[in-house]
Amino acid sequence: MIPATMSAIAVEGGKGPAEALKLEQIPTPAPGPGQILIQVAAAGVNRPDVIQRLGFYPPPPGAPATLGLEVAGEVVAFGEGAPRWRVGDQVTALLGGGGYAQYAVVDARHALPIPRGLDLVQAAGLPETAFTVYVNVFEHGGLKAGETIMIHGATSGIGVAAIQMAKAAGVRVIATGRGADKAAEALKLGADIAVDATTEDFAAVAAANGGVDVILDMVAGPYFPKNLDALKTGGRLVHIASQAGAVVELPIMKIMQKRLIITGSTLRPRDADEKARIATAVERVVWPWIEAGKVRPIIDRTFPLAEAAAAHARLEDGGHVGKVVLTV
Repeated sequence: MIPATMSAIAVEGGKGPAEALKLEQIPTPAPGPGQILIQVAAAGVNRPDVIQRLGFYPPPPGAPATLGLEVAGEVVAFGEGAPRWRVGDQVTALLGGGGYAQYAVVDARHALPIPRGLDLVQAAGLPETAFTVYVNVFEHGGLKAGETIMIHGATSGIGVAAIQMAKAAGVRVIATGRGADKAAEALKLGADIAVDATTEDFAAVAAANGGVDVILDMVAGPYFPKNLDALKTGGRLVHIASQAGAVVELPIMKIMQKRLIITGSTLRPRDADEKARIATAVERVVWPWIEAGKVRPIIDRTFPLAEAAAAHARLEDGGHVGKVVLTV
């Protein structure tokens, strides 16, 4: 029986440090038309959750105020017209919010089956990263077999997924991380070349290796001019975050001379139909890589739901390799 109320994580005072995350009781959501209700077993913790907690990334209209953009669990109810799923199915899903809770509602089209060989904790770390990497690297970046990609933030949840997905697609990978230990981890994950960005010039490394076709960047700021230097003629620079600065100087002549494409995107504000389209593409392209063992979720640490503050602190200290996950 589905309870009337559930445990969920709220941000005390509306915004604040990690310690502001508190467990409280809120009404259990009910699925509307086209939606399913998932009893959450695990929820991924992502950088946008931290930004929302700090008050800088409000949920899109209609999304729950509760944090959490990806979950895995069991379907326990569904609304009228919800396609594909039945009660008892195990799924992983991309959410607009609401994942840090015992139950979460989601558009049925944004849920995917658990890939063979994975448990629910591993599956909870998939949607946000797999969707983000696929749409930015392979769609916006146009990455294809035989090319070279540079991936910044190599040991982040996005970074470890991007390294593996690029290798599965037949691409050469140059990965950067801040510290020799992170560069070493990138090599373990399959990167062909790893750069310690604290001691090495990644643009010089790229140039010495013939340049790169695509860069996946979550740093921006001072990385921007070096990214332009690292790219080959016709290269594509894809931004998914701006952790070191959101405003840069744009050298138009260099962009013209090298015929560069500079783009970027966010995932959360996209409309439901677009997310459904991406889900279909990810299931078609990425799920077979996972089931073949070419891509595997890397779980750094798990924390009980009540310890969401510790999970955020772990993400913010930057020492993690892969995903931090909450268990429910």
